[in-house]
Amino acid sequence: MKAAILREPGKPLTIEEVEIDEPGAREVLIKTMAVGLCRSDLHFIEGTYPFPMPCIPGHEAAGIVEKVGSDVHGFAPGDHVITFLAPFCGSCEFCLSGKHTLCQDESVKRPETGKQRLSIGGEPMVQYLNLSAFAEKMLVHENGCVKVSKEIPFDRAALIGCAVVTGASTVFRECKLSPGETVAVVGAGGIGLSAINAAKIAGAGQIIAIDMLPAKLELARKFGATHTVNAGDADAVEQVMAATGGGVDYAIEAVGRADTAELCWNVLKRGGQAIVLGMISPTATVSIPGPSFLAGKGIKGSIMGGSHFKTDMPRLVDFYLKGQLDLDHIIAEHMPLEDINTAVDIMRSGGDAVRSVIMFD
Repeated sequence: MKAAILREPGKPLTIEEVEIDEPGAREVLIKTMAVGLCRSDLHFIEGTYPFPMPCIPGHEAAGIVEKVGSDVHGFAPGDHVITFLAPFCGSCEFCLSGKHTLCQDESVKRPETGKQRLSIGGEPMVQYLNLSAFAEKMLVHENGCVKVSKEIPFDRAALIGCAVVTGASTVFRECKLSPGETVAVVGAGGIGLSAINAAKIAGAGQIIAIDMLPAKLELARKFGATHTVNAGDADAVEQVMAATGGGVDYAIEAVGRADTAELCWNVLKRGGQAIVLGMISPTATVSIPGPSFLAGKGIKGSIMGGSHFKTDMPRLVDFYLKGQLDLDHIIAEHMPLEDINTAVDIMRSGGDAVRSVIMFD
């Protein structure tokens, strides 16, 4: 099969032939139909977060089931599925306590001593984020994908695989936002816009979008933001405080920077909660003044918004089909796999575009 290969950090990806194995026990072989480009991919492509190479990046995908292995339940050839980068075992402490995204049980992967799912030139490859989605096919554990309605287009479905489920689940599961509560979302990219949309669905009283780009702030209005603040304004915190009468109940960081995490902390009301979703650089440090903890505020990290993706993703598909969840305006352009480096450059530029989607035949 064809795949986009990363051989060296910071270098262009190359389109090469890769071998993919037949599905084994509890594995599903998927024909890839669409993959979104997420900034998390860029962190690995540029080497900010090291990963064994060569590898196939990509983790925000949707496709069609081609084959299933033994002991697979709930999937059959022809099913439409969305993949998820954090497959869960279902039996560890984290899974049994409902913290599925924290599961690190190795049973969802193939043993290192056995044949791997992917290889190139006869040499095994480490599967990127359990998916390696910039390829014509994916071979995943059955708990790394979920069956969804065939009514949703593949490009929209792919977005749910990372950006949308992360932003929306943060509102529904991490914040458990109640009608009338207030939320600020820092970063109006795919994750941030999805959080804004989910906050609207949840009935938030005020939804404040914070970003540096006017075009993205305007887009945030379409997704449900009631107020917008330019993060570059010297009085950005004061604007939020004035609009809310003392700060927000929840602040969601969807950028991946130390200063934006600190901004989230600073716009909280007494007793408010900040949720950090972005991948902050390993060399960065978030600084919080000690006395501010006396205000009863809290800050926590979250992986994929704490999603229970097997139930959350089908519900998000339903929200889209009912017209409540906007996926159409997240997509900026569609490209074939051969243009993957153009899509990476667009993402690297950090401009107004939200999501490029790689489409397969």
